[in-house]
Amino acid sequence: KNRLMEELERIDNYVEQVLFYARSEQVYQDFVISETDITEVIYEVMAKNKGLLIGNRVAVQVETEGNLLLCDGKWMSFILQQVITNAVKYMDFQKEIFRIHIYIKEDADKKELVVEDNGVGISPGDIGRVFEKGFTGANGRAADKNSLMASTGMGLYLCRRLCEKLGIAIEAESVRGEGTKMILTFPVSSYLSKM
Repeated sequence: KNRLMEELERIDNYVEQVLFYARSEQVYQDFVISETDITEVIYEVMAKNKGLLIGNRVAVQVETEGNLLLCDGKWMSFILQQVITNAVKYMDFQKEIFRIHIYIKEDADKKELVVEDNGVGISPGDIGRVFEKGFTGANGRAADKNSLMASTGMGLYLCRRLCEKLGIAIEAESVRGEGTKMILTFPVSSYLSKM
């Protein structure tokens, strides 16, 4: 039952990627930037992917309560969907517990939403290319053999394109064998008002 739910969620994710890609040039007409409760968005994405998370025994820790981020909630949901499913795709099956930790780092002019996992990590040679269209790297080829979730190399590419349109910076940090951090940087309202 969980395997079937996971497969349906995977297909739904691919359909979303295709629809976004088809509409990507017009997406700027379809977003509204406002203060968004990011915790609500995160829990929506987790509910939508519960088969994937439960089926792979993923422990998700969310520490974002009370944080409002300047973004479009619908498109932020798409971005987080890609980042979280990507993290699960590159789990380290040797570890007893796979964790995704989602938290906020804040300073005077920005907030960072960090999605950190303890997966296989990304090799130094691949880290600079993870947002390229179609790039799967060594991990993607290995994941294709060991998982229902074949790697298309489109998820993070679409995230980067969408983030550019929304004024959000996205970057990856990783240590091979220890895990990966995806960091999304948002301006804060006080900073925007000075612009």
